[in-house]
Amino acid sequence: MTDAVTDRLAGNMTILRIHASSALAGVPFGVLTPYTGELTAEESVSPVAVLRSMWSYFEKLKAGNGTAVLLAVDDAHHLDDASAGVLAEVISAGWATVVAAARPRPGLPQPLDQLWYDGLAERVDLRPLNREQVEEVLEHALDGTVPGATVDAIWNASGGNPRILDALLHDSAEAGVLAKRNGIWMLLGALPSDGARLAAVVAKDHLRRRPEEQEALKLIALAGPVGRKVIEDISGAAVVRSLLDQQMIVEAPGVPAELSMWNGLFAGAIRNTVSVSRSLQLLEKVKAHQDPALLQGEGRLRSVEWALECGVRVSDEEMLAAAKEALFRFRNQSARTIAARIHLPALVPLAQAIQARAFYNEGAYHQAAALLDECWLPLADDAQGPAVLLLRVSAHQGVGHPLDMVAGDVEKHIVPGGDAEKSWQEELLHLLHLGAEVNVQALGDEVEAVRTRPPALGAEPLRALAEGLLAHALAAAGRPVQGLEAALLAASELPPLEDSLFFFPEFVLGRLVSDYLAMGEWESAEREINHYAAGHAQGAATFNGSLQLLQGYSLLRQGRMERAYQVLLPAVEALRLNDPLHLYRFGAALGFYAAARLGDSEQAKRLEQDHKDADTGWPAHDLPAEAYVAAAGEYLARDGKGLAALQTLMTTTEASARSGNLLEVLAMCWDLGDPSVVPMVQAVAREVEGRWAESMLTLATAWENADGDTLMATAASLEEAGFANLAREAYARASTVLEQAGERRRSRQAVAQREKCDHELGERFREGRFIAAAPTIRLTRREQDIVELAVQGLTDREIAQRLMVSVRTVEGHLYRTYVKLGVRSRDELESALPK
Repeated sequence: MTDAVTDRLAGNMTILRIHASSALAGVPFGVLTPYTGELTAEESVSPVAVLRSMWSYFEKLKAGNGTAVLLAVDDAHHLDDASAGVLAEVISAGWATVVAAARPRPGLPQPLDQLWYDGLAERVDLRPLNREQVEEVLEHALDGTVPGATVDAIWNASGGNPRILDALLHDSAEAGVLAKRNGIWMLLGALPSDGARLAAVVAKDHLRRRPEEQEALKLIALAGPVGRKVIEDISGAAVVRSLLDQQMIVEAPGVPAELSMWNGLFAGAIRNTVSVSRSLQLLEKVKAHQDPALLQGEGRLRSVEWALECGVRVSDEEMLAAAKEALFRFRNQSARTIAARIHLPALVPLAQAIQARAFYNEGAYHQAAALLDECWLPLADDAQGPAVLLLRVSAHQGVGHPLDMVAGDVEKHIVPGGDAEKSWQEELLHLLHLGAEVNVQALGDEVEAVRTRPPALGAEPLRALAEGLLAHALAAAGRPVQGLEAALLAASELPPLEDSLFFFPEFVLGRLVSDYLAMGEWESAEREINHYAAGHAQGAATFNGSLQLLQGYSLLRQGRMERAYQVLLPAVEALRLNDPLHLYRFGAALGFYAAARLGDSEQAKRLEQDHKDADTGWPAHDLPAEAYVAAAGEYLARDGKGLAALQTLMTTTEASARSGNLLEVLAMCWDLGDPSVVPMVQAVAREVEGRWAESMLTLATAWENADGDTLMATAASLEEAGFANLAREAYARASTVLEQAGERRRSRQAVAQREKCDHELGERFREGRFIAAAPTIRLTRREQDIVELAVQGLTDREIAQRLMVSVRTVEGHLYRTYVKLGVRSRDELESALPK
């Protein structure tokens, strides 16, 4: 920071540097020696003589070039009190300006701190960067889109520390972990703790610390979380208090209280500096003071990891427990490495299943499937048996193998049950088949049987699976309220499944959100997604793409097309790397639709090809995906083929049996400008549960009546209910009807209300045949200025600098201009400008 300040002011001031250090902290005036060289030994300890010497030095400088003097003091917390007193006098006398940088603890010496209390100095406390600031840094440093998941990962890993943030960006880019895919910056793996930049930061930090502090930090980095008493016994209580004061370590309350490094990556970087032989010595020290019975959770895991790193033998039982702990913390590499060392025959199948789930978390479905092929049968009688078989089915689907193929292999190895009682394997596979077919009636019968069956040990996985599949099928069939009940029942089965090797929480979350979206309960869907994300940050690398897709789908259903597109593009890229819920094909279809709607033909064609190339996907999503692809094709080509494909799709047996999906398809046709579907919308909406279907029915009825007053009232009620996209259609229809009736003033009021809905939805333009003509175009003076500069090719930021306004102001004026002119982008501005 002081370097940046002095570099900026070097042309206007004479810069002098003072480097305080712990070595000189006990030497009065030691740091001022470069400016007091002419003093005798006796004078060099006199405050008055030192002050006079400083004044003479400054006067000589000013006589030379006449510029003011800036004293930059690094590590001012190491200043001795005598030197600090002289600097305070220099400031008070106005001989020089001083910039002093110090750590919060122990902070500035009292003479300098007093200047702030007296109002003679400014104090700036530098906090860690918050998420928004980290996002701003990444946007400036990286050319392209930086999705929220990437921002979150880097912010959490860096702790908001600018030095670590800078090191992470360089190390991640050099290692290929941070890479640009289709214009989007993605993390392709875990952020590195062994990069050269981060190592340099750690080395510099270590050099500034006392040897006993360095030793304690190594112990905590290697063992943490570790009991506070253990470190105090080895390094001393004073050292622990000092490191806590410096915020290098944090203490977790509990019995016993535990210490950890303030930052996980920093801890990893410290571990990388310790040789194996030295690490073994430190391990023996800790063992001598640590009670193994007190180890639990992450401390127990770290104890096993550390022992294995040092070549110390660990029992297979201990390694199995550690591998499970690593897996549930999504430390996938650690889980795989530890589980692979287990050789006790009785434990090998479960160890293989743990390795498989770790591979699955990383998107390595081939490796996961190969391991699960070996271990699922030996675990048939284990409590994890259903979860392992489900994971095997999912891994093979991730590879592209159809459900029937896996089912056929399973059936070869199980003893079929009678008609009265199926084996749990048969029941599980039967449920998956019914879920893939979206067979509501058969699923309902199966779930009813599961609900009425007496409780049995290990029955929770089948109940959670059955209820979750039924929840999705009911939503597709137009009964999302009943589906929500099933999803909530599935959620009630989750507590006993916390240590399951299958991802039941995420499986149920997807069904719960689908039901809320089918009902039109956007806020409830968002709440569920956010609640999950807040409590499952460790699994972000695995499930963030799925969460983003659910968010994008919600925004798309609300008509917030541009925001949906911003979320869906990164979601598709994340799912390309890791698709645990098999949503990639569906996500590509949604992205294709959003891109086509917004006129981004290049991205639209790429996403269309992505959808065609996708060989994995949950079959229950195929019908809506096909509809979105057809609609997207119509928006791109406008040749009627996409609309014809939608109309054909509406007549299929699958669509007829799924009123919820059918209403969604009808909405797409209506949005494309096909009024012939309005009577069908009325008929189907009456059969579908939820606020969204009710609103569609209200809009369709008012549309058919073609009464301006009724349409205006309907639009207002839809807007108030949170359906701005439907309200926009009602206002558009009202403007046309009122214009035809000669009520031009009210027609323009309807257009203004429609534009208000556009603004709320965040859209710069609107597709559709029934939108009324815009009123006479009148650009304000400011809008004209901004548009002229935009046509010249200036960016929003350059325009803001030229006109001395904020970037947000420029964006707002451009948005309103796009709406007024009816254009989609800057490229169309010039031709659309009023002459």
